[in-house]
Amino acid sequence: MNAHPARQHQVAPFRHHKPKPFEPLDFEPFPGGPDPARVSEAAHLAAHALVHHGRDSEDPQVTERLVALADKEGLEAIAELWSESPAHSLPGALWRLYALRSAVVRDPERMAAYFSAGRSTAQVSHAVAGVAEPPGADELRTMADSILSGAFDGDFDVALERTAAFCRVIALGQTEHAHELEPSNENHARKLTQQAGQLIKTAEDLETSAKLWRREELD
Repeated sequence: MNAHPARQHQVAPFRHHKPKPFEPLDFEPFPGGPDPARVSEAAHLAAHALVHHGRDSEDPQVTERLVALADKEGLEAIAELWSESPAHSLPGALWRLYALRSAVVRDPERMAAYFSAGRSTAQVSHAVAGVAEPPGADELRTMADSILSGAFDGDFDVALERTAAFCRVIALGQTEHAHELEPSNENHARKLTQQAGQLIKTAEDLETSAKLWRREELD
C-alpha cells in the first residue's frame, strides 16, 4: 500500500509564458493564423465580449483589470488576435487603443517629449486628448489610462476620438523632432517622419470608427 497517495496527484504550477517585447509605435503587422476566417471570428467575438463585459459592469476593479490587460498578458498576445483586423472594426479599434497606451507605458518620457513639442501647433487636439499641465511622463500615463478606461465605463466613441487626438499631437511632435534632427541624423529623422505619417493614419481610422460606433455600425 502506498503511504503517500496524494503525491500521485500533485500538479506542477502553471507558468505563464512571458512574450517578447513589442514596440507599438512601429505598428508592424503580425502574421495571421492558418485559417483567416476563424481568426477573424475569434477576434470579433473576443472584442465584443471584452467591451460589453466592461460596459455591463459597475465594478471599477473590472475596468482596471481590462485597462491593464496588455500589461498582464503582453501586447503581443493581443496583437496576435487583433492586429490584423480591419481598422474600421471593433477589434481593430481596440488594438489601436491598447497599442497607443502601451507605447506610453513603455516610454512615457519620450512620448511626453513628443506631446510637448506637438501641442503648441495642435491646440484643439491637445484639449480633446485631455492631458494635465505640464504634460510630463506621469501625466501621459494618467491620460492613457483614463482614455482606455473610457472605452469600458464611458462613451466608447469619445475614447476613440481622444486617442485620435493624442495620435495627432504625437505625430506633430515627431515631425518637429524630425526637423531638428535632419541636419545631424537623417535616418532617424526619416523614421520619425514615417512614424508620424502612420499615427496620422491611425488617427483617421479611429475617427472613422467613432462615427461608425455612434451609428451602431462598428462590428
